[in-house]
Amino acid sequence: MVNELRGRKGLVAVLLLVLVSAIWGSTFVVVKQAIAHMSVLDFLAWRFVLAGLLLAAARPRALVRLGRRGWRNGALLGAALAAGYMAQTYGLRSTSAAVSGFLTGLQVLFTPLIGWALSSKRPGRRTWGAVGLATAGLAVLTLRVGSLGPGEGLTIVSAVLFALQIVGLERWSTAEDAHALATVQLLTVGFVALTAAGPSDLRLPSSPALWAAVVLTAVAATAFAFVVQSWAQAHLSATSAAVVFTTEPVFAALFAAFSGEHLGWGVVVGGALVVLAMFVMGLGRMGAGMGGRTVRGMVPGAARGAAPGTAPGGRRSAPAVASAAETELEPRQLPEATAVSP
Repeated sequence: MVNELRGRKGLVAVLLLVLVSAIWGSTFVVVKQAIAHMSVLDFLAWRFVLAGLLLAAARPRALVRLGRRGWRNGALLGAALAAGYMAQTYGLRSTSAAVSGFLTGLQVLFTPLIGWALSSKRPGRRTWGAVGLATAGLAVLTLRVGSLGPGEGLTIVSAVLFALQIVGLERWSTAEDAHALATVQLLTVGFVALTAAGPSDLRLPSSPALWAAVVLTAVAATAFAFVVQSWAQAHLSATSAAVVFTTEPVFAALFAAFSGEHLGWGVVVGGALVVLAMFVMGLGRMGAGMGGRTVRGMVPGAARGAAPGTAPGGRRSAPAVASAAETELEPRQLPEATAVSP
């Protein structure tokens, strides 16, 4: 990740993913309150259909240029996202917003493991050190759960599915296709939720507050966030992106505390370990190594991101140059000119 941050686009990608993590962290409380008054499938259907249609209307020609393979990849990534969001949202019904955010953050552990299994390329020592710190932080954060129930179990399943999407996105996403790939993913999630709910049983949000929750999550936490993720993962490896996403449970805990949930010492200790993991991966040296000539990006390959060899988001596989001390999972280079404005 240090090498990735030496390019301006790499730094921008990391900062944008931190912003996305903050947005996602803020929505745990919003979603938990919304699904107390409407069904999970209705909420997901309206959220993702609205987000997908917004992106499609913004750049319809991008969907045409995506091609048959891009549509297939986007649909596969969307299927992983749909299963992940259903598991996460149903789990949120019986667990707190803070704990849900913490357990979702376990994707940082599952991402390099899935990438390793699919590509046979072992993550380097720095990656494993960061993963270990982040996992320890998440463990401390979740100590307050006491015992894992069905809600926590579903949330852990969602973390596995989100990690699979991150790995697939790394392999399949390019900067040029970020918008279109995100659009197909979101429309796929909306279609799956609509099908599962049954068109005859689908109900509109029944109050202005529920409509506000749907619109907020659709626009900020879905349409905007997934285009940004797709673009950013064209310039970062899957493991690097997953480590940045470990800030999501920290933001979830903060917003949960603001909403009135009681949080203890575990949040402080666990959150500190999560942030430390990011510095181990290189964020602490962002200001030291800027000025690189090119940005590492991903080329099309396999699925909320990319496939092994490199990620659920839109994003994109041969290994790049590795140091003698460690072998990192890193993407190929893309031309400097390739970029898509989120």
